[in-house]
Amino acid sequence: MSEKKQAVNPYLPSWEYIPDAEPHVVGDRVYIYGSHDLFNGINFCLGDYMGWSAPLDDLSNWTCHGVIYRRDQDPAAPWFKITNGLAAPDMVQGPDGKYYFYYFMGGTKMISIAVCDEPAGKYEFYGYVSYDDGTPIGKKNEPFQFDPAIFKDDDGQLYLYTGFAFAGNPILLDGSKPAEDGPMCFRIDTTDMKTVLEGPMNIGVLCEKKAVGTPYEGHPFAEASSMRKFGDTYYFIYSSLNSHDLCYATSKSPTGPFEYGGILVSCGDIGLPGVTDPDHAKNYTGNTHGSLIELNGKYYVFYHRHTNRKQSSRQACAEQIRFEDGKFYQAEMTSCGLNDGPLKGQGHYKSYIACNLYGKYGTKFLSMIKIPKKGNPYITQDGGDREGGPDQYVANICDGAVVGYKYFDLTDTKTIRLNIKGNASGTVSICTEEYGAPIAKIQVEPTRSTKGFTADISAATGVLPLFFKFEGKGAFNLYSFDLK
Repeated sequence: MSEKKQAVNPYLPSWEYIPDAEPHVVGDRVYIYGSHDLFNGINFCLGDYMGWSAPLDDLSNWTCHGVIYRRDQDPAAPWFKITNGLAAPDMVQGPDGKYYFYYFMGGTKMISIAVCDEPAGKYEFYGYVSYDDGTPIGKKNEPFQFDPAIFKDDDGQLYLYTGFAFAGNPILLDGSKPAEDGPMCFRIDTTDMKTVLEGPMNIGVLCEKKAVGTPYEGHPFAEASSMRKFGDTYYFIYSSLNSHDLCYATSKSPTGPFEYGGILVSCGDIGLPGVTDPDHAKNYTGNTHGSLIELNGKYYVFYHRHTNRKQSSRQACAEQIRFEDGKFYQAEMTSCGLNDGPLKGQGHYKSYIACNLYGKYGTKFLSMIKIPKKGNPYITQDGGDREGGPDQYVANICDGAVVGYKYFDLTDTKTIRLNIKGNASGTVSICTEEYGAPIAKIQVEPTRSTKGFTADISAATGVLPLFFKFEGKGAFNLYSFDLK
């Protein structure tokens, strides 16, 4: 039997852009259901829904099941695709054994449903979540429906959670109202998986104005609803108005009231010790969306990162998260999220698994317009996103840039080689602390083709991060590095 590969972040191939992933275990596999960005896309969620899964005993081995649902299968799909993509979906198995896929399409105001006999097969359009008079939710002047989360409780009851609280966001230009009372909850009839039995209900997760003076202040609800249950406690997961952080709230009831619990993960590590605000973020930030899951007796938070100098080239990441006495503690972004331990101190590593990345003047909150290249290292790829396409790499490593990787077992590591191309001349310091003394220094020089530059490593042992810091003139692309 061949040795398992190591798992890295992002856990899917680097040519794939799946944000908003909801993980679910079916049988002996974990499946993710997310949106589908296009590399360098001018907006979010412009691709059709893709299916991905991995065996529970090998979380490095992800299989692509291809397109599971196309935008044009929904009869209400607006003709103008650029601003009306397929947003964050979720999936649940019905009492009939079929798999029901709940999603939102921009421009419809409704929550749509597709159905399939397999968890990652070819889904077919099924209908819209509707009241008992047949009117779809979202068509009775309710607050804007968005990011559906579907949850089946232990007693078989089915609940749908939706909501969007970014007042003034362009997505509301159709006259829709943002949520002011928090996310909405609907109890759904399991005989047809789409008729509302009760709702909308307020679950007590507070938006900005009502959060003042409460534990939600600083982390009010914005979007990205998700629901999980561990033990006898319900965990409502959401993205806060900060956008970069995934938070949670707890209750003993699926309909609340929910009490604020804390931050699960930030796509800039904001909230961890020493990282107090976006100006000190450890990576370029943007929105995030994901959920919690228990796999093989351990807990993980799924989220996404941003690449290509803008918000709409997002990729699926996951981290093991500490869970004690019913409380989750904020996870750190790493390069080895699903690996169940550090990466080996020997081997060939692609540069795109960087979990920390910033220039001399720090990071930025990304928008739909690319930030300037000047002074900003970034992750990108050559060519479009396609199966088997070119790998990503870290581009434009210029004076003062920092590229960080976490974590490696460096006990027996003796040398490091950087494989680069560019017009740079200067020194790359290899450090095991972000602001620490170097364990190696590599002199680089201009090269028109990819070339390796090597140095011996000293005074490094145990499980440690690696930070590459460049000082010099010009800039270079880092494609990979080798540890020996």
